[in-house]
Amino acid sequence: MRKILDALYDSAAALAALFMIGLLVMVLLSIAGRQLHFNLPGSDAYAGYLMAGAGFLALAHTLKRGEHIRVTLILSHLGLRAHRWMERWAMGAAAALSLLFAFFSVRLVLQSHDYHDISTGNDATALWIPQLSMAIGTVVLAIAAIDEFVLEWRGRVRVVPEEAVRHE
Repeated sequence: MRKILDALYDSAAALAALFMIGLLVMVLLSIAGRQLHFNLPGSDAYAGYLMAGAGFLALAHTLKRGEHIRVTLILSHLGLRAHRWMERWAMGAAAALSLLFAFFSVRLVLQSHDYHDISTGNDATALWIPQLSMAIGTVVLAIAAIDEFVLEWRGRVRVVPEEAVRHE
């Protein structure tokens, strides 16, 4: 199961990297278009879609690597036992919030598809298409947050910086 989950997180990160490459291509095409006097309709919108997609698709991989911003102001003043319970509470809250985020992101995609929403720009893109990367990214994030929550309750040994925890 661990290999499958890690492959899921890595696949989402690889897709985010492809979105970043697509973003670079869209920006370069936009710059070239201005210099060579041609217009690529919707290039700004597509660059925005790709940037948002890259951000959402990278969330789970970033969480699993421990790269999300952590506020250690409170944690640095807690003992080891209190630190452990605070970690459990934080991961539980993160799992619950990410599940809500995933639910509403998927619901937004389904509603945009049902209502035939299109962008207001000159590209007239069906909005469910770029919203799909957000929904996939939030679903994978929810899976990763639940994974982290379960690992935390199972007592996974995590490397904690010495200054973050005051020993009891």
